[in-house]
Amino acid sequence: MPVREPKGEKPAGWRPRPPATAAPDRVEEARAGGSPRGLAADLAGLLGPGKVLGTVSDLVRYASDAGPYRFVPQAVAVPDSVQDIAKLMAYARRERRTLVFRAAGTSLNGQAQGEDILVDVRRHFSGVEVEAGGARARLLPGTVLARANAALARHGRVLGPDPASAAAATIGGVLAGNAAGPAAGTTRDSYRTVLSLTAVLPSGTVVDTGDPEADTALAAAEPELHQGLLDLKDEIEGDPELVARIRAGHALPNSAGYRLDAFLDAETPVQILRGLMIGSQGTLGFVAEAVYETLPARPAATAALLFFPALAAAAEAAPHFATAGAEAVELMDGRTLRAAAAVAGLPGEWAALPAECAALLVEFRAADETELAAYERAARRICDDLGLVSPVPTAANDFTRDRAAIARLWRARRAFLTAVGATRPPGITLACEDLAVPPGRLAEACAELLALLERHGFETAAVAGSAGQGTLECLLAFDAADPADVERYAAFLDDYCHTVTERLGGTPRARHGTGRALTPHLETVWGPAAVALMWRVKRLLDPDGILAPRVLLDQDPRGHLRGLKTLPAIEAAADPCTECGLCEPVCPSRELTTTPRQRIALRREMHRQGAGSPVAEALLAGYGAEAVDSCAGESLCAAACPVGIDTGALMRDFRRARRGRAEERAATALARHWRTAGRAARSTLAAAAAVRARTRPGDVLPDPTRTPQRGAAGPFGFLSDPPGAAPRLPHTAQRGAAAVYYPACANRLLGPARGRRGWVVQALVALAERAGSPLWIPPGVAGTCCAAPWRARGHEEGAALMANRAVEHAWGWTGGGRLPFVVDAQSCALGLGQGLVPLLSDANRELHEELTIVDAVSWTAEQLLPKLTVASPAGSAVLHPTCAGHRLAGPDAAGDDPLAVLARALASDVAVPEDAGCCGCGSLTAGVIAAATRPEAEEVAARPYELYLSADRLCEAALERATGEPYESVLVALERATRP
Repeated sequence: MPVREPKGEKPAGWRPRPPATAAPDRVEEARAGGSPRGLAADLAGLLGPGKVLGTVSDLVRYASDAGPYRFVPQAVAVPDSVQDIAKLMAYARRERRTLVFRAAGTSLNGQAQGEDILVDVRRHFSGVEVEAGGARARLLPGTVLARANAALARHGRVLGPDPASAAAATIGGVLAGNAAGPAAGTTRDSYRTVLSLTAVLPSGTVVDTGDPEADTALAAAEPELHQGLLDLKDEIEGDPELVARIRAGHALPNSAGYRLDAFLDAETPVQILRGLMIGSQGTLGFVAEAVYETLPARPAATAALLFFPALAAAAEAAPHFATAGAEAVELMDGRTLRAAAAVAGLPGEWAALPAECAALLVEFRAADETELAAYERAARRICDDLGLVSPVPTAANDFTRDRAAIARLWRARRAFLTAVGATRPPGITLACEDLAVPPGRLAEACAELLALLERHGFETAAVAGSAGQGTLECLLAFDAADPADVERYAAFLDDYCHTVTERLGGTPRARHGTGRALTPHLETVWGPAAVALMWRVKRLLDPDGILAPRVLLDQDPRGHLRGLKTLPAIEAAADPCTECGLCEPVCPSRELTTTPRQRIALRREMHRQGAGSPVAEALLAGYGAEAVDSCAGESLCAAACPVGIDTGALMRDFRRARRGRAEERAATALARHWRTAGRAARSTLAAAAAVRARTRPGDVLPDPTRTPQRGAAGPFGFLSDPPGAAPRLPHTAQRGAAAVYYPACANRLLGPARGRRGWVVQALVALAERAGSPLWIPPGVAGTCCAAPWRARGHEEGAALMANRAVEHAWGWTGGGRLPFVVDAQSCALGLGQGLVPLLSDANRELHEELTIVDAVSWTAEQLLPKLTVASPAGSAVLHPTCAGHRLAGPDAAGDDPLAVLARALASDVAVPEDAGCCGCGSLTAGVIAAATRPEAEEVAARPYELYLSADRLCEAALERATGEPYESVLVALERATRP
């Protein structure tokens, strides 16, 4: 029976047309109700309320990761402690169930997917503790790698592993797969830099390998395991041929199978266990904490993108740079470079590059500029003899120290999966294979790989790799819904593994982990004796087989062909998504409802289902609340996505699609009469403030935020203590003005927070006068807006009306663009500068191009601060950077953030929380805001500050609600601190 739509919901606006044939990997109709009731009840009773997810939407959104596999779990558990993990293991042993641990889901071979109980270990297992002045870092498994490095940066240290997915990948996944990266190789990966770890074994035993008494405790708690590890060590060490094979295999980056070299590198069972856990992909236990030895950060950098006529020529050159001391030597073929032309900030001319060309991204890092100059001289001498080519005008073939330019080059390399994936035909699945060979044989490996791809009909595959380490990645596409194409993929894998291992002396899995794809070929890599030992390790630690079955080890020779993921075509804006997950860390609703990747995964499942599917109906019924309405609409996902997929824009389209004509007319009328609406809102806020001033404790107050458009929630319903109305705009003169000042709607409507005086409009006018650069506020600003409130809620007509009106007025106020147009909220500066452009008429788009729109923080830092004096700086300040500020600066920003510049002028100690992120205030929804600000609020609460600063009225209100602290505009604080 179809699921009834919730009252007021109109999913017809996003109801897909059923495919002619339902996809083979669609969720079965019997699962429309979600998790089996008995299982869900058991887990809820075991873990407590709120720790079990079981709707069909929950199961679908956890079913995909960045790779070509897809398995829908029976239930998702969200434990929040090691004790919960132990309970789950005991339950799995008792009930003969299985567990798969999942953190960021950035893995490429199905390691984070399971068919029974999936355990989310990201949400409640995040934390960084820096020790010994930065020499060590104690990390929880849900900690994003980039977050850990941010904590270490202030100590001049960095973690060794540096995978391309560092912005999203978590420590648990990095350690479980022994992920490395361009600079890590075999010397800086987790296996070499993890000093100790705490593991929860399948038996429930907790082992802290850093505890001096750990071996004694393990022998007492698990005598068979303790002795079994010693026995395996003796057996391996007694076989010289096996020892030689293990040592040779790990001389290269090699993530296939278990780390049998742990038996050779360690003396005690506990230290053997430490080594085995790394790279075991969650099949031997749960790593609850890891202590990493950190490395000194080398701040000076120089890099170049060097173009070659062919892949082999680039591969042959790579060892020269590695020998000269390059930190990274990254190879990209012509197809990779052509795909990268679509990445923001990269040259569009790359799209015309010949497919047969290639490039090396070479980076040297040093402790200082003198050392860096020596590296550059050596590198240029190498370049002189290489026969470099310039296939496009932007092929400079020279080294640069410009941080923004270097960041752009790295974006091309790190976008390999997403950029190439975005070019695949609709409905086609991607698989990424990665190999390692001795670096001297890399050119030979390139030739063999290209021949292999051509032999199996994958001529359009793209190739990249860490050439300095002898690794290559190839990204190939096939149709997972076509059995013949699946067999072609299987034949390629078989040929690939034998070619790499037997002909090239390498490994077919360098850094991506065994996962599921390589399980039938482990014996090709290691030989039968070594694989038999791996099975014994698995049975010794996990005798009941409760952890990650069929991941890393599988007795089914065709097990790697199960669960291959179809990617049915969906809306054009989101169809290029490869489900890599890089968007998730920046999404403000990630802990509350869904992430951009999950919103897309749910859409794809709807498109897999046939006509009349109860699964599709169940997904549609919940999609409004779970995806569309909880999206803050800030489009941070587009900035985080290498190819700019804007899921926020898609959600806005869905909002528009469900609007009735009457609702659209009302929104347009509101835009047309915005001046009048603003007056009414200010009157309501003023009246409420007057009532509050006369009330006694216990009196019931009216809700000043109630409006006909939003009901009781109101446009500012998330404010914990709604302020009174803003004062009248100050009088300013047009004659002699240095710039036109545009106060944002929130600042025109909302006065200072209750109990405080500073109002950003008065503050900025005063600062400008004080610095001798007066501002003019045009009399007609009250009737205009940046159009973001209409655009965010899908009111296209109202948004277009307001956008065109704003640009026409701004052009006239600025004298045709002669004066800068200064906006006092960074979100509105972004909206006026970029967001409203698609809504403009052709004529107004030309006017817009003549405007210089600048946010007030940047203008103040550049134009006013040098002329102002802060008499007595505060001792400390904490700063909340805004999302809009990040986007205004652009992805390659390398200079000082103007918000930080102003804050440092105000306080001697300025802290930016490492967990600072989007506050979610664009959603105007208290639940999203609370979830988005919780990590930052917890960090801010760890110590007191004298100043709490930001640069957007709504962000300040959201952080004040989350922390209870008096957040204010940095401009208000600056005005107060520079008064004569």
